[in-house]
Amino acid sequence: MVTVDNIRVSFNGKLLFEGVNFQIKPGQRVGLIGKNGAGKSTLLKVLSREVEVDEGSIIIGKEQTLGYLKQDLAMQGNLSVKEEAEKAFEAANQLQEELDRLSHELTIRTDYESESYSELIQKVSDLGEQLSLSDDVNIEGKVEKILLGLGFERKDLSRNIQEFSGGWRMRVELAKILLQEPDILLLDEPTNHLDIVSIQWLEKYLKSYAGIIVLISHDQQFLDQVTNRTIEIVNRKTFDFNLPYSKYLEQKEIQFEQMRAAKANQDKKVEDMEKFIERFRAKATKSNQVQSRIKQLEKIDRIEIEEHEVAAMKIRFPDPTRGSKQVVAVEEVTKSYGDSVILDQVSLIIGMDEKVAFVGKNGMGKSTLLKIIVDEIEATKGSCVLGQNTSLGYYAQNQAEELDLNKTVFETIDDIAKGDIRLRIRDMLGAFLFSGEDIDKKVSVLSGGEKARLALCKLLLEPYNFLVLDEPTNHLDILSKQILKDALVNYKGTLLLVSHDREFLRGIADKVYEFKYQQVREFAGDIDFYLDQKKDEEDDLKMVAKKETSKPVNAGVKNKREELQEKSRKKKLENRLQAIEASISEIEKEKAELEHKLALKENANDPKLYQKFQIIENDLVKKMADWEACAESIEELS
Repeated sequence: MVTVDNIRVSFNGKLLFEGVNFQIKPGQRVGLIGKNGAGKSTLLKVLSREVEVDEGSIIIGKEQTLGYLKQDLAMQGNLSVKEEAEKAFEAANQLQEELDRLSHELTIRTDYESESYSELIQKVSDLGEQLSLSDDVNIEGKVEKILLGLGFERKDLSRNIQEFSGGWRMRVELAKILLQEPDILLLDEPTNHLDIVSIQWLEKYLKSYAGIIVLISHDQQFLDQVTNRTIEIVNRKTFDFNLPYSKYLEQKEIQFEQMRAAKANQDKKVEDMEKFIERFRAKATKSNQVQSRIKQLEKIDRIEIEEHEVAAMKIRFPDPTRGSKQVVAVEEVTKSYGDSVILDQVSLIIGMDEKVAFVGKNGMGKSTLLKIIVDEIEATKGSCVLGQNTSLGYYAQNQAEELDLNKTVFETIDDIAKGDIRLRIRDMLGAFLFSGEDIDKKVSVLSGGEKARLALCKLLLEPYNFLVLDEPTNHLDILSKQILKDALVNYKGTLLLVSHDREFLRGIADKVYEFKYQQVREFAGDIDFYLDQKKDEEDDLKMVAKKETSKPVNAGVKNKREELQEKSRKKKLENRLQAIEASISEIEKEKAELEHKLALKENANDPKLYQKFQIIENDLVKKMADWEACAESIEELS
């Protein structure tokens, strides 16, 4: 269990949050959300004890282990991918090294009758038993399973990790943490460097994780699939919802309307008091009443709410000129660097007003083909032709390099804004996370992420009829992504984009191209059609593999190591079942207390109590389903 008790945290002189209290129990998977700069990553650092609190305390059991995935890449050795991942098992490796040393000593000693030789045999036996009973009995199998799940090919496992990009090396860091199976898992943007297939694998893995998970993500579908609780940081406070992200949004909207009504009432009350004070301040006969009102004003705890202006804002691209019916024609394009072939005889056509998504693992050639299309690099063989009257707008990760460093953020947008949008420049910049003093900063002092957001904002103002976007959502939070998505849905031109964010692609792309093993495959449907097709193909392959490998097995002959693994899995499931049962007991207790309150006459028409009762009912149904699934898994292992 994790207990956060009335903590206050400031960072670089800025108060991030205060008076924060919550508990997280085993089996709970928490999505930590809030605007960029709200303090989400800092809170993870607090939980990991990397950052100390100004006030309050963090209570974590001494026996509980903790794994923390940061956004910054940790130092890695000059090892293979597999060897680097195996660092997760240092304790087991030390046991193995000691066992190997003592075993070697046995082979060279000849004092077979001595007491010390008998003691050595016993030590070897004890170490062997200890190693067998640990969860790390099948290190090699575990390492391969996690690395392959995160997108590595089997042939990659023996390659030096320094040969890979930072994104792939970050996957190894994630693998190391998952392999440790800590009691508490802290993940800061774990999907940032993953492709769609790897994200789906990680979702499945985390959904069955027995420990506590606290994660930060701007991937809405990932949050919905993995988390069962949402904690939002707003105005230095935390708001706790026992719901996944989409359900939390619905509940928050209800609470927002209630808070807005309460704030309106409070504002009216404050206004009346202030008018009374101003009117009668100079009259001696009213001095007592005036002083009373002043004291009342000082005691009022002002309601603060985060308004929805940015969330409700709509951005529209300028209407582009009409281009050719055939916007892009790629014919038998091959791209290689030395002996390394990235694309091999790829052909595709993109027509006018089509909205196309490129998907696939990193390194499979998506960005390479984009660069060929926008004429940033040349194909080794083949041709790529843009249609006549095509005006091209291109957003890449290095697009920020083309910004004028001497201009301010506001000037960068103001110089190209036309028409009504000039009246909404500040709102538009706010949608891309620039607010307050930020808009007066020089571009030269912005971070890489800030420059990327500004370049994307600038792109929206030009009347291009063909937009090419390479990972446009990398530096955006969920609200900003939704604003950009709405704009792209209503865009009246041809769109080509690379993204691993399924929720962002959903409703935008009407055709998907998958990049795999130097080839490109067309799926004539949206992202859900593509995912359904891939799942069907995967199920078919599993069925074929099952038929090919189904042979009679002698049930009496079973490897001891496999038995120990099965025993370990069963024990973990039993522990999880106990945690679920404890959670069900607490929910049922809370439900009974609420039923008692609802039975009272004065609460008969209280909508808040009914809303809370519905939430508890939903939680109980979900927990019971979790209990049944867990119990069935235990029964299968029995």
